[in-house]
Amino acid sequence: MAEWFEQWFGEEYLRLYPHRDDEDARRAVRLVDEVAPLAGARVLDLACGPGRHVGPLVARGARVVGLDLSSSLLARARQRLGGDVPLVRGDMRRLPFDRDSFDIVVNLFTSFGYFSNDAEHLCVLKDVGWVLRPGGQFILDYLNASHVQAELVPREERELGTQRAVITRQLSEDARYVVKEMRFVDDGRRFIERVRLFTPDDLRQLLADADLHVRAQFGDYDGRPWRPEAPRTILVAAAA
Repeated sequence: MAEWFEQWFGEEYLRLYPHRDDEDARRAVRLVDEVAPLAGARVLDLACGPGRHVGPLVARGARVVGLDLSSSLLARARQRLGGDVPLVRGDMRRLPFDRDSFDIVVNLFTSFGYFSNDAEHLCVLKDVGWVLRPGGQFILDYLNASHVQAELVPREERELGTQRAVITRQLSEDARYVVKEMRFVDDGRRFIERVRLFTPDDLRQLLADADLHVRAQFGDYDGRPWRPEAPRTILVAAAA
């Protein structure tokens, strides 16, 4: 049976979220550049999606490779970027790159926490450590679990041309995941998004278990300190 992220990140996702904020992407990349200089660096955009961050990374002088599991999102990235940036279809749990291939790995806009058990999340981070050169930097831009729980919107509706989408959100029974259901009213299709509510301490422990050592933590793309009400949890970790 296909996992939820194999089903959801396709054309329906692009229809529901056609205009993700490019300014947010530029702000995120600016912060990356401040903590891990991009000019001339070999950079992996891990779970690059439709390529929203790749352009700003390239604009700051990085030599970028994008990886994503979704063929649909990669096709959109190719439309956006042309043929100048290598884009690879692959699973983040089994990265198809040699050891020490990259100076920097970025995982942006909550493109982590998708799996049913934490052993798989740790597997991702160990592979990140494998492809990073010694001393290379990993930037993880994640949701802030306490902010998500405090600001959870249980239900909303969106009009998509002649279609209507109903979106509901709730915490899982064990409160370890936020679960979002997207239901397209006209044709009855239904998709699920299920993301792990890691706290900063949870993420720090996972990174340490992968031999990635956190050296900075932020709460937003402007580099302000993390706090419980901050919109993001952004961690910068160095490979051993």
